[in-house]
Amino acid sequence: MLRFFNTLSRQVEEFQPIEDGKVKMYICGPTVWNFAHIGNFRTFIFGDVLRRYLKFKGYEVTHVFNLTDIDDRIINEAKARNISIDEFTAPFIQYFWEDFDALGMERPEVTPRATHHIAEMIDIIARLIENGKAYESDGSIYYRISAFPEYGKLSKINFSGNIHGASERIDTDKYEKEDARDFALWKLVGEDEEPGWDAPFGRGRPGWHIECSAMSMKYLGETFDIHAGGQDLQFPHHENEIAQSEGATGKLFSHYWIHSEFLKIDDVTMSKSKGNFFTFRDLKEQGYSPLAIRYLLLSVPYRKQLNFTFEGLQGAEATVERLRNFRTLVHDAKVRDGSNPAIAEQIKAQLAEFEAAMDDDMNTAVALAAIHNLVREMNSALAAEQLLCDDRVAVLEAIKKFDAVLGIFGEEAAELIDADIEALIEERQEARRNRNFARSDEIRDELAAKGIILEDTKDGVRWKRK
Repeated sequence: MLRFFNTLSRQVEEFQPIEDGKVKMYICGPTVWNFAHIGNFRTFIFGDVLRRYLKFKGYEVTHVFNLTDIDDRIINEAKARNISIDEFTAPFIQYFWEDFDALGMERPEVTPRATHHIAEMIDIIARLIENGKAYESDGSIYYRISAFPEYGKLSKINFSGNIHGASERIDTDKYEKEDARDFALWKLVGEDEEPGWDAPFGRGRPGWHIECSAMSMKYLGETFDIHAGGQDLQFPHHENEIAQSEGATGKLFSHYWIHSEFLKIDDVTMSKSKGNFFTFRDLKEQGYSPLAIRYLLLSVPYRKQLNFTFEGLQGAEATVERLRNFRTLVHDAKVRDGSNPAIAEQIKAQLAEFEAAMDDDMNTAVALAAIHNLVREMNSALAAEQLLCDDRVAVLEAIKKFDAVLGIFGEEAAELIDADIEALIEERQEARRNRNFARSDEIRDELAAKGIILEDTKDGVRWKRK
C-alpha cells in the first residue's frame, strides 16, 4: 500500500488516484536564468524517483514539469544584453536538459514553458475578475485573498497579521493593493516596454504564481492527483496556486501535495544569495560522476534535510562503484546449473523490503539498505560457490527492478561478442603487418578496457576474457 505525507493534511495518507491505474502529476521545474544547482536537482531527482516508483507500481503516469522563462531576473538580464527572452533562456534550457539527462532522470511527458501559455493565464485571470476574486489597481491585476477563506490551508501559516517580507518571493510591487497580502496576477507593462502581452484588462505580463496554475490545468485538468516541488515553494507559490486555481474553478486543485526538504552545504542551508552552492557541472568538473551525485542526493529520504559534504560525495562515489562491480561480478561468475532455495528466499525478502520502504512515503534510505543487504548476502554466496545459474538470473533481475526506481547502477557496459573480438584482432594484425604500431597498440588497449586479454604466441594470437 503506497503512502505519502500529504502537506495539505499534514498526515501520511494512502495514495488513491482519481482514475484507477493512472496518475496525473505536476512538479515545479526550474527558472531558466542560470545553471541549476544541486539543491534544485535534489528536488528534481526526488520527482524522478517518485515518477519511476509510480510506474514500478503499475501506474500510467502523465508527468508535467514546467520551465519558468518569465521572471524578473530573466527580463533584467535579457534587457542588459539587448536580446529577447528566448535568446537569453535558450542556452540555459539546453544546459538544463543536458544536466537532467546526465543525472539519469527520465524526461517528463510534458515540459511546458511559461511564455507559450500566456493565453491560458489570461483566461484564468479573466475568470477571477468576473467572479470577484481579482481586481485592478493602477493597471495591474491582483488576487483578492479576502475572497478565498481557505487561504493558508497548505502552509498553515497564521495570516492574521501583515505577512509582508515572509518570503523573498512574495510580490513586492509598489502599486496600491486592497490588502498587503494580495498578490499580482498580471503586472502593468507600458506600450513601449518589453516583454509584454496584450490582454482584455491591459498590456502586461503574468505574475509568477499564475504560470503554474495555467500550465498544470491545461495538461492535467482542473483537478489532478499530485503536485510536488521543493519545500521553499510551499509558501507563497503553492499557496497562491491553490487560491487562484480553486478560486477560478471552484474545485479542489490537487489531491496530494508532496514537498522535498532543503539541501545544506556543511550544515548551512544552500542558496545562491549566500554564495554557498554548487552546480552539477561544478562537481562534474571536479571529477565526480553523475551516478555518485545522484546516489548522494537520493540517499536521504526526501522529507529530511540532506547535508552535502565532499566526504559524503566521495563515499557515494565508492558506493556506486561497488554496486556496479557487484553486478559485473554476478554477471561474469562461473556458476553451476540449478537454484539454491535459500538464496531465492533472500532475493525475495530484500525485494519485499525494498518495496515496503518505498511504499512508506518513499523511504529511500531503507530501500538502499535492502539493496546493500542483498549485495552482502550474494557476495558471501559467491565466495562459498553457493550461487547457482537460476540464482544469478534472479539477482540480475532484482538489480534491474531496484534500478528501475533509483537509477544508481547505470547502464551495463556492452559486452563484445566473439566475432567482434576476432575482427579487431585481425585488424590489429593487419596494422602490425603495415607497421602501424600506433593503431595496433590502440586496438590492444581498447580490448583490454573491455576485459579482453591478448597473448601473442608463435602459433598466432590467443585471447581470453578477464
